[in-house]
Parts: sequence; structure tokens; C-alpha cells
Amino acid sequence: MSKTPPPVASALLAERADAIAEAARELAAFGWTPATSSNFSMRIDDDLAAITISGRDKGRLGRDDIMVVDMAGKAVGSDHRPSAETGLHTQVYRRFPEANVVLHTHSRTQSVASRLFASEGRVRLEGWELQKAIAGYTTHESVLDIPVFPNTQQMPELEARVDAWIDSGKPLYAYLIDGHGIYTWGRDMAETRRHLEALEFLLGCELDLRRLAP
Repeated sequence: MSKTPPPVASALLAERADAIAEAARELAAFGWTPATSSNFSMRIDDDLAAITISGRDKGRLGRDDIMVVDMAGKAVGSDHRPSAETGLHTQVYRRFPEANVVLHTHSRTQSVASRLFASEGRVRLEGWELQKAIAGYTTHESVLDIPVFPNTQQMPELEARVDAWIDSGKPLYAYLIDGHGIYTWGRDMAETRRHLEALEFLLGCELDLRRLAP
């Protein structure tokens, strides 16, 4: 077992665990977390984050289903195994100091969109009023690109692709993984939930346009 988290972190863990479990139950009710898929996290402080334990039913989470990891993705004070994708969560916290919540889901819409747009490498959202639900966007006239990264079981490879996108100077508010699902984040749970729900709607609209096009 790794080192025990400090008392302050332990106290915050219960608060974060309750918030994660509540959000997870609601997202599971939408059908966005099938077959124990998806993972959720919240920053505890600059060094630690609370994240779902691997393989748990996201519609039935409790405090015992949430653990602490450091910003390298290593377990702290637990023998449980965090999600295999923990590094993608901690990457967000390292790269975006203002981010305090990361949500990753596998809705049908997200999964289909990730396959459909994989060859283009992105979903370009433009002209939709609901783009204003994303922090920093104030008009439908803006362009919001959601990159679609190739799927891989090698997380360092995927992390490198995310880093490359950020390092290129292109804005990043969320991303899809081909045949997988979506990652998005925000300053708190409310903002992150708003991002997730808006992107679910917008991806659905883009799929409808493709389906209805002559």
C-alpha cells in the first residue's frame, strides 16, 4: 500500500466521494455508463485527486468506491486499483490548474460520433447556440473543435497525443477517443456536468445532420 493521505485530504475525500457518487448515479440513469464503464474524478488539492475504483458499477457508487491517487496516477493509502485511464484524469489536472473535475462517459451518441468522425480527427461544432454552454464561449458564431484521438491500451501513447494537441496551442475543452467515449472537465461539478450534457446534445445534432443529409 502506498503512503497514507494527510488528514485534510482524508476529510476532503468523503466530500469528493459523495459528489462523484451522486453525479455518477445521475449519469448512469441516462444510460451513459453501461457495463461498469466510465470513470470520474475530483481534485483534492495540488497533489491528490479522488477517483473511481476500477470495475465498479457507476450507478451504485458509495464512498468505498472512491480512492485517492497522486498526480502521477499512483494509489495513495489504498490497495485498490484505480481506473486504467487514471493518467488521463491527472493529466488534465496537471495541464489545466483551473480544472477540478473530470468526467468520462460512454454514451451511445458519444461512442458513435467517435467512430464516425475518427477519420477527420475532430468534430467541428459551429453555429450551434448551445456552444455557449462551454466555458469561454459566448457566441454561436465561434468554432469549437472536439478532437478524436485513436484508441489504444497504452495510456502514455494517448496522453502524448493529448499533450501534443495542447502544446500546439489549440484550445481543448473535451476530447473523444475512437470507439470509446468522451472526456470533459471544468472548474467544479456543475460546470463539468454542463459541459458534458451540452456536448452530448451537440454530438447528437451532428449525427442527425449526417443521417439526414441527402
